[in-house]
Amino acid sequence: MNEEIFDVVNERDEVIGQRSRREVHRLGLRHRATHVLVFNRRGEVFLQKRSLAKDCFPGTWDSSASGHLDVGETYDACAVREVREELGLALDGVPERLFKLAASPVTGWEFIWVYRGHAEGPFRLHPEEIDCGEWCAPERLEEWLRTRPEEFASAFRLVWAEYRRRRAEPGAAGPAEIPDAT
Repeated sequence: MNEEIFDVVNERDEVIGQRSRREVHRLGLRHRATHVLVFNRRGEVFLQKRSLAKDCFPGTWDSSASGHLDVGETYDACAVREVREELGLALDGVPERLFKLAASPVTGWEFIWVYRGHAEGPFRLHPEEIDCGEWCAPERLEEWLRTRPEEFASAFRLVWAEYRRRRAEPGAAGPAEIPDAT
């Protein structure tokens, strides 16, 4: 299998070149990713447990679907593709865009757009990407993150903290970029 090639971006999230996945991660170059939080009617979020074969954060819990943008791909197209590839779910359109996190050491130098979707499952989990998945009530997730944060990918911890912060804000507005997530 050929190694993935990513767009490398500058501090303003502007494409400045392309490099292999291995180089991007090894050199700590800025690149792009999406995270999609899928909720069901009960308000539970679907979490995936990353495969032990993953090069970053193997065996940790993460967003419902997440992944890197392909060269030239938009954030919106990536969100739709990742949900289809990882969960086997064909979306009717782009999920709701929530906010953007700036690239930082916590995100693995990824600029991340976070989206929210709705589905009931069941899902067809991609076996090379995901070991298993489960629905989790936000209150249970908060306790789990508080007591065992090491069981979660670092970017997910930041994604969830920002999601909860924005949900708690009175009159929280629509999508917004976070200039500095460090």
